[in-house]
Amino acid sequence: MNSFGQLFRLTDFGDTHGPSMGGIIDGCPAGLAIDMAFVQSELDRRAPVSGGPLVTDRLEEDRVDFVSGIYEGVSTGAPIAFIISNRDGRPNLETNNILKPSHASFVLREKYGHHCNEQGGRSSARQTVNRVVGGAVAKLLLATCGIRIEAHTLSVAQISREGDTGGALVQGCIHGAPAGLGEPSYHGFDARLAAAMLSIPACKGFEIGEGFRAADSCGYEYNDRQYPDFSFRTNHDGGVQAGISNGQDITFRVAFKPIPTVRIPQETIDYEGNVVSYCGNARNDVSVVPRVLPVVEAMAALVTADLILLNRSSRL
Repeated sequence: MNSFGQLFRLTDFGDTHGPSMGGIIDGCPAGLAIDMAFVQSELDRRAPVSGGPLVTDRLEEDRVDFVSGIYEGVSTGAPIAFIISNRDGRPNLETNNILKPSHASFVLREKYGHHCNEQGGRSSARQTVNRVVGGAVAKLLLATCGIRIEAHTLSVAQISREGDTGGALVQGCIHGAPAGLGEPSYHGFDARLAAAMLSIPACKGFEIGEGFRAADSCGYEYNDRQYPDFSFRTNHDGGVQAGISNGQDITFRVAFKPIPTVRIPQETIDYEGNVVSYCGNARNDVSVVPRVLPVVEAMAALVTADLILLNRSSRL
């Protein structure tokens, strides 16, 4: 569906080549100072740098306009609604009848029974601009609790062929989360984070702590033991045990596949099953990084803010 979260919830709308993007943030407590400059700075981090080697030639201003839920810079407790205009959305209609390799075009047609390709529509990474706005407001809420979130690039695949794209690995960390966040059995902190990250376009893998190394480890060496003051000696579990935060940094990794639009001719088919050749253009990124970093942070912030509010009802 088009909503994320239970108490702190983002519902968003917009197509990559439609007139605008936007959303509604529900559940933000009244009295939160909304730093507009900070929200815009988060959007600017996601925006492509003109002439950068890894990013699209599509340049959007991404100026956010809040239309409700904020009065004199402070949240009112009402839904916070926002709109972002699309100013450089130029669909390539010549390729609209082509099933682009590893894109959403085929599966969307199979699900909905028609094809309105528009270079991905709701499946396009353009949709993540809404997540960044929601995540920025969540970050402001988390800052009042002493919680900070950051993400950085661990690696980018080496691209040896002109016009090709590359995958990437991103490290995320949630600093300052208190022990006790997470709603077992089905809404544990790690489960919610995994769902959040895997919802980002092009994400294909998620790991919390040293999750995959754990498969080759023994319990004695992997266990996170504690000192008499209850602090931990290690953090192999990535700050989450039994789906609940333990007060340590919550660390995770997110794997992204190569962006499927490559500037190399590929044989594919059209919607009638005819064999055709498809070649991408310069209006697509070469890699998800660095633009995906604020998106990863935003989704982590949305999860954490929601769990903070949910945790307030866990006991009297």
